[in-house]
Parts: sequence; C-alpha cells; structure tokens
Amino acid sequence: MSSPTAIVVGAGGISGAWFPALREEQVQVKAVVDLRLEAAQRRIEEFGLEAEASTDLKAMLRKHRPDFVVDLTVPEAHCQVTCTALRAGCHVIGEKPMASSMAEARRMVRTAERTGRLYMVSQSLRWEPENWRIRQAIASGAIGELTTVNCDFYIGAHFEGFRVEMASPLLLDMSIHHFDLVRFFTGKDAVAVYALEFNPKGSWYRGNASAVCIFEMSDGVVFTYRGSWCSEGCHTPWVGNWRFIGTQGTLLYEQEREPWGEVVAGDTGFFRPLQRLELPEVSLPKRRMHGALCEMLEFLRTGKVPQTECHDNIKSLAMVFSALESARRGKRVPVRVE
Repeated sequence: MSSPTAIVVGAGGISGAWFPALREEQVQVKAVVDLRLEAAQRRIEEFGLEAEASTDLKAMLRKHRPDFVVDLTVPEAHCQVTCTALRAGCHVIGEKPMASSMAEARRMVRTAERTGRLYMVSQSLRWEPENWRIRQAIASGAIGELTTVNCDFYIGAHFEGFRVEMASPLLLDMSIHHFDLVRFFTGKDAVAVYALEFNPKGSWYRGNASAVCIFEMSDGVVFTYRGSWCSEGCHTPWVGNWRFIGTQGTLLYEQEREPWGEVVAGDTGFFRPLQRLELPEVSLPKRRMHGALCEMLEFLRTGKVPQTECHDNIKSLAMVFSALESARRGKRVPVRVE
C-alpha cells in the first residue's frame, strides 16, 4: 500500500500534537485548511510539510482527494467539516468532543452510514498503558463482578479564551474524557443519570465549572463522578482519580501512580483477610493521539473498525448531554443515543 494521504483541517494549538504523529507514520499531508490562511502556512513551515495552505476545504477535497481528513477544528465546526469530508468520499478522524449537540452527532453518524465512509473520534486517554491495565484487570474478573466506579477530578485551571465564557465548561469540554473512560474501563454503557452542575464561590468562570453526577450503567453498575475546574490546591491528574469496586475486591488508580488493588483472601473475620492485587504490565506501540491515528491507518490497511468509531463514541457524548439535561431539569433522566 502506498503512503496514505490526508488533509488536516484546523491549525490551532491541538494540531501541534498531531503533525509529528502524521509525519512519523509517513502520512502525506496534502493540504492544511484553516479559517486563517496564515495559521495554516505557519504549521506547514513549522513541520516542513509539502502541503498546500488554504481556507477552502471543499476545493482542497476536490483537488487532492485524500484517503482521510483530520478534523482539528472547534467543536461547533465538527459537524460541518466531518459531513463535508464524508460526502466527498473521505474517511475522517476528529478531535473530541464528537459534536456540540446530540442532533449534530446523529447527523454525522447518518452521513457516515449513507456515504459508506468511516468516522472515528480521538479519545486520546484510551491509548495509555495504565488505562489498558485497568481495563484488562476488570475484564478478567480480578476483583470479581464490578458493582461501583468512582471518579474524582479537581483542577484549578486558569484558561484564557472560550472556556472561561462557556455555560458548562467542565461537562461540555472536559468530562467527555472521563465519561468515555468509564465505558472503556468497564465495557458498560450509561442508562440514566442524575446530575448537579454549579459554579462555586471564588470561581473565575462565567458558567458552571463544577459538577456531581450519578450514572446508572448497564448490568447494574453505578458510576459516580465529582469534578471541578476551579478547585485550587491538591489537584488530581487530568485522567482523574479512580476507584473500582467488585464483589471480591477493589482497584485504585490515584495520582497516576501504579494502579493496584486488594482482593479477599479468606472467608472469616469481621474484616476479611486481603491480599494485594498487582496488575500485569501492558505495552502499547503508540500513545494518545498517535494511538488513535494508528487505528485509522490500520483501518485503511485491513478494514478493522477502530474502537472509537462514531457509532460507539456517540454513547460517550450522550452521557455529557444527558448530564446537562438532568442538571437543567433537576431530575434523573435516561441517557438516550437515538
């Protein structure tokens, strides 16, 4: 197979994490498209690309007919960019979140179906070795049958720009990572949610920068989520701090230290005897966005569908918008994809 070809749409900050991976995988970037021509030109110069800078995606798609498009635009543009590329016959890999509304996300899925093209979302935290270790430990039954998952995320993030002005910055822009991760870790999907979002005293955000959510997952698993982007001191890591409780033990992943657990080792005593659970090492060829890119390239070579293909990823996005609906209505709501 000859080197795959691509058009990159969006030359903002996040693109700096994608161009090195594209170069390492020998993807021929035919064009860089951005609303600001000078931004596209800067990225081409920065990474020594033999690519065309443009503000016109449709023209570049007609001219270069790439194998796939990399959508690195703002969430509000994802639907238009992705659907345009799909209708032009290109596969698409895009940044999270999938879309800025469920209606747009559904339109993107339908367009992928109608065109017969693949659309996948880069949920970068899926491609981290520690996260795979946790996933495999849970799937193996190492802590028995899973019953409960907790995630805490607390960071005092002093952004500049759009996040400070958003109505729901935490749930809309960050929590998609954690909501997708709980599905990745457990293999369970959300059924219903009760959520409260709020903006505590001292917050420098205009909108609600904190939230508490209780998700009912499939197979009776309960997932609780507490998060804030305006919590000063004692920060959690970006991946969050996690506790997984099963019928035979508990698994912890805290402060990005080695994940570990304890499992029941006997059947007597007020507190049952416990033994330490060590998780086998996992080696991933590539991490983060690079891992996502490799799944797209494998699809081009073999037809193997990536794990974050749009029919799957829309289930993570539905958790976000269902949590927002619950917070707005002040009641438990079902998590709906359709």
